[in-house]
Amino acid sequence: MSKKKREVALSACLLGCSCRYDAKDNLNSLLLSQLESSTLVPFCPEDYAFGTPRPTMDLIMDNFTVQAVSNENQQNLSEPIFSYAQKFFKEHPNIELFIGKDRSPSCAVKSGKVYDKEKNLVHKQGTGLMAQVALDLEIESWDAEEYLLNHTS
Repeated sequence: MSKKKREVALSACLLGCSCRYDAKDNLNSLLLSQLESSTLVPFCPEDYAFGTPRPTMDLIMDNFTVQAVSNENQQNLSEPIFSYAQKFFKEHPNIELFIGKDRSPSCAVKSGKVYDKEKNLVHKQGTGLMAQVALDLEIESWDAEEYLLNHTS
């Protein structure tokens, strides 16, 4: 009887999908080799909700709430990201590990830049909106760079 592979939610850009805001990718071959014994389940809430390419967004803290806000028109883009994340995890209930793209307003686990309403940097340890859903579901979650630092053989 073969052992079931663990399911890993992985930012699609790290797999080489051209889904970044600028229609480029963040292919990470070293990370993919570390995860070769896992079943990879790609995700990209921003591409799904807003298409590619798209205007950039930042994490903005307002009254102790963090939101994803468009740099083009200051529109709050949080709801479509949260909706995608909730649907994703409902459709993939066996996810055991979440690996997000560092510094992403959607996918960063603890490396997102968070600004105040006037765009002053508050801190650089923010959690992206989809990563927050993974953490709320108590899924082991890492930024890709930190995962590699801690798991490279």
